[in-house]
Formats: sequence, C-alpha cells, structure tokens
Amino acid sequence: MASKKRARNEIFAQGNDAVVEGALLAGCTFFAGYPITPSTEIAEGMAARLPLVPEGVFIQMEDEIASLGAAIGASLAGRKAMTATSGPGFSLMQEHIGYACMVEAPVVIVNVMRGGPSTGLPTSPAQGDVQQARWGTHGDHPIIVLSASNVQECLEMTVVAFNFAEKYRTPVILLLDEVTAHTRERLTVPESGALEIFNRVTPSMPPEWFVPYEDGLRGVPPMPAIGSGYRYHVTGLTHDKNGFPTSRPEEIQALILRLFRKIDQFFYDIQITEGYALEDAEVAVVAYGSVARSARLAVDLARQQGARAGLLHLKTLFPFPRPAVEEVLRRCHTVVVPEMNMGQISREVKRVNAGPAKVRTVNRIDGQIITPQEILKPLVRG
Repeated sequence: MASKKRARNEIFAQGNDAVVEGALLAGCTFFAGYPITPSTEIAEGMAARLPLVPEGVFIQMEDEIASLGAAIGASLAGRKAMTATSGPGFSLMQEHIGYACMVEAPVVIVNVMRGGPSTGLPTSPAQGDVQQARWGTHGDHPIIVLSASNVQECLEMTVVAFNFAEKYRTPVILLLDEVTAHTRERLTVPESGALEIFNRVTPSMPPEWFVPYEDGLRGVPPMPAIGSGYRYHVTGLTHDKNGFPTSRPEEIQALILRLFRKIDQFFYDIQITEGYALEDAEVAVVAYGSVARSARLAVDLARQQGARAGLLHLKTLFPFPRPAVEEVLRRCHTVVVPEMNMGQISREVKRVNAGPAKVRTVNRIDGQIITPQEILKPLVRG
C-alpha cells in the first residue's frame, strides 16, 4: 500500500508542470493566457486540468494585455486567478499590473524569463526581467516578487504566490527562468489539504455597513465578490475609502501609504530565503532561480578545496530580503552574486552593503546557464 501511495504522489515533471499542480492545490479556478515560449506548458496544463475542476475556467485570450485583464476581472468576481507569460508578454502586462495594485486585486502572474530585449532568445534562459518585475509599471507601488530554483520549488512557490496574493490583496509575480521551467525531475505532489492554503477575507458585516477600502490593523480590506450583494466602485484612479475617485491630498496620501503599509509591516512573512553552509562561511554566494542550483554545487566544490563557502538562496526577490543579505555581508569578506543578466540583484546587494565585504558579480547574457565552475573561481580566490 505504501508503494502505491508513493507512486501516486510522485511524478516525473518539468517546472511548468509543477506550477500547474501548485495552482490547482492553491485553489485556482481561473486561468487566462496567451501561449509564449518558454511558459506555454503552463497554459497547456491549465487548459487540460481546469475544466475538470468544479467551476474551473480556462480561456485563451487574444494577447497578454487581455489575459491579465480577464484574470483581474475573475479575481474581482471571487475567483483565484492566474496568468503566465514570458518577457515580451510581461512587458505588455505592465499597465494592468499597476491597475491590479490600485484596485487591490489578488492575481498571480508567472513570468518564465528568456533572453532579450525584444523577441530575444525564445528558447534560452535569462534573468533579465528582475528589475522590470519590481519597477515595470508606472507610479509608486509595492509589489511581491518570488522565484523558484527547481521543480519542487515551482509547486511550492506557486502555492505561496497565491497565499500572498489572497492574504495581502495584491498581484504577486513568480519569476522562473527557462532552465527551471523545462528541467524534468521527480516532483512530490502533496495530498489535498497537506499545504496551508489562505483564502481572502470577506466582509463579516451586512452590505449596508460595508466600507470597501476602510483601513484596519492589517491595512488589507475584506474583499467581497462582485455580485455577492456588496456594492462597491472599482477604479484605477486614486480613490477614497468608498472607492470613488478623489483628488483630495489627504485621501490620496492615506490610500498610497496603506498600500505600502500592508506589505511593509509583514516583511517577516513575505521575505523568504534559505541558507546553505552559512554557519562558518567566510565567502558566500547570493543567488536565485536555476543559478542557485549551480551555486549550491559550487559551494560544495569550494569547501572541498578548503574555502569556507556558503549560499544564501533568495526565494523572495522583492520586497528585497535586506536583513538576510546584510547578515551575510557582515559575516563574509566576499559575496558573489551570479546572474543571467548584467547585474540586477547584485545592484540591490551592493546598495545594502554597509561594511568591508567585497561584492563580486558573475554574469552571462548569451543564453547559456552559469556553471558551478564559473561561480567557484571567485569563491576560492576570495
């Protein structure tokens, strides 16, 4: 009996497949998307699986702008909603990401990064969308950006993305890269109910007492589904607590400050990192995505050569996990930041470096992965 259970819960899958499994476990019932390499398998998987879920809906839209618009609409109607894309489509989604921030619509956006700019390298890996994920849409706004480095993490971080979206009423971006998305390995799919799943808070008061954007201790207003008897106005304009457009400075400031506060005060919950061999580390790597896998092997090789190396694996990219990075910078004389871009997270590491640590970068922008040997060199040289 045990072997049968193990066979049922363990599958051979790629990262994009794991995203589908994670979304279904999290309770996603709506997906709108447009196929684009290297994220297409997510849309294909949701197209096959969602119609089998009660009230599950899959729609292939005419483009990425419409895809996120449909997902936002579904979210406002009470669904857990997701879309998936790659760099060019992610660029098209930026205005709607800002809209989702303003109307506080929980939605998950998976961006499987590829080389660029423009059409770039559709089938090759890159990590060039990191800063776009943080700053791509206009205006001052907070955002949550997550990452995954292997197939199991693709499932787990998809669930986390939905939990954060629902908990904080915000769009959440999950950044993968082509290597993570297309690597195939064993995936353990948890039983239904084995993972913590967060569902949005709905109003507990009668409709006539409901104030749509009223502030509270958490800064996250309860969210009724449109059509459930609670009436409220939805607009991308700055609005008052009743949801109606306003130009009053005090109301605008209160709104924007609340949008930031509902994220800022929960950094301890949102900023997820994982340390490896950091206890006695004198040199360390800060990495994310598939590069974190290369970095882990590089750390092992460096220790075999006598270097006290360690790894800080970032699963949350934004809000930038400053406390964890600062701790590594204080303890190590050299911190290596390898990335498949010209240096996007390395800028953040350098920005928070207040000590004598040297921050060294390892960069590739040619559509090839960063190997453990490339990371090993600055670790053993110090």
